[in-house]
Amino acid sequence: MKKVLIIAYYWPPAGGPGVQRWLKFITYLRDFNVEPILYIPKNPHYPIQDTSLLKEVPEGITIYRQSIFEPYALASMLSSKKTKRISSGLIRTKKQSVVEKMFLWIRGNLFIPDARKFWVKPSIKFLEGVLEKENIKTIITTGPPHSVHLIGLGLKKKLDISWVSDFRDPWTSIGYHKKLKLTTGSKRKHKQLEREVLNAADKIIVTSATTKEEFGLITKQPIEVITNGYDTSISNAEDLDKDFTLAHIGSLLTGRDPSGLWQSLSELVEENEQFKIHFKLQLVGVVSDDVLKNIAKHGLIPNTEIVGYLTHEKAVSFQRKSQILLLIEIDSDETKGIIPGKLFEYMAAGRPILGIGPKNWEVAQLIEETNTGKAFLYSNKEALKGVILKWFNLYLKRNLKNTSESIEKYSRKALTEQLAKHL
Repeated sequence: MKKVLIIAYYWPPAGGPGVQRWLKFITYLRDFNVEPILYIPKNPHYPIQDTSLLKEVPEGITIYRQSIFEPYALASMLSSKKTKRISSGLIRTKKQSVVEKMFLWIRGNLFIPDARKFWVKPSIKFLEGVLEKENIKTIITTGPPHSVHLIGLGLKKKLDISWVSDFRDPWTSIGYHKKLKLTTGSKRKHKQLEREVLNAADKIIVTSATTKEEFGLITKQPIEVITNGYDTSISNAEDLDKDFTLAHIGSLLTGRDPSGLWQSLSELVEENEQFKIHFKLQLVGVVSDDVLKNIAKHGLIPNTEIVGYLTHEKAVSFQRKSQILLLIEIDSDETKGIIPGKLFEYMAAGRPILGIGPKNWEVAQLIEETNTGKAFLYSNKEALKGVILKWFNLYLKRNLKNTSESIEKYSRKALTEQLAKHL
């Protein structure tokens, strides 16, 4: 059985989507004659935790840990709330306080590529011994945080190993990068590190065709698209909500704020008494203040249920029982290749998906390909309103269904088989 060292930052009890991808890959790799050995931080700063994921860690997996120093712990002494918001990705674009501006400038310019940079050198030294001890010739790094890829870069320079670099998100082209108040020198440094990693890795894995295209302009190394996926164990049926629920599962960050949707829902509430009685907007996860204010501005608070953050297990339950599942991405050319992991869980839940995102959004193509719902641009308010009303009328007749097709290739086990072949 081939041994592979996987270097990751996010691992249970970390919550959020970042942990799901490799938790599931590691669960199934043994089925394809690959023995995963894991390296993670001993004392990480996880802004979101989900202890229920600990029971999903496969038995008998060898895990190495090494201490990490993270400046978030020091910054939280000044403002724990603002530090947690920034480390979670909740960067406000309006009315930033002086402290928030200061944190963002420090985060962007003093900690390149990110605040986990202090883990790089100790990890390289520690893992040299691990690779020799375990007789491992292949390593995988998964980021963000992209500091993890610098560990791979350092090991590649020192040892005769094969290195696979997995990018769950892009690096310099991701939307929030511009919000970090980077100086010209800092931008140049990020670009330099990105180029070094992409050209030193033997193979590169990305989660979207858009990222593959972007990286293909930087490197000639082989790039494989392996999307996120759904786990077969989450596809059990559940009783549907009695209300006409439109549920968004996951973080609703500033920028993911479709005024056209809120306006359409507001108009339907005003125009249709039945809709007003039955409609409920469910927000499951962290929601930014800007989004909540916009929802309130459109008079939707009486029809809104703010559930807050849930464990992954409970979030999946919401997916399966909701009438419609809402998926929103920032309206920007930079986000057209962002395919949230929850899309595939939405598919497996078997409920209609309502997507709202940018032009040429890959998610829209996937929704159409699998016949799992409808996706709209931010500007398509009337068409959006029409589909919601159509689905509401089907709901009243108890005939609102999802007729999904060809989603099996996005199961975690099928994707792990694809990964194993790439190794």
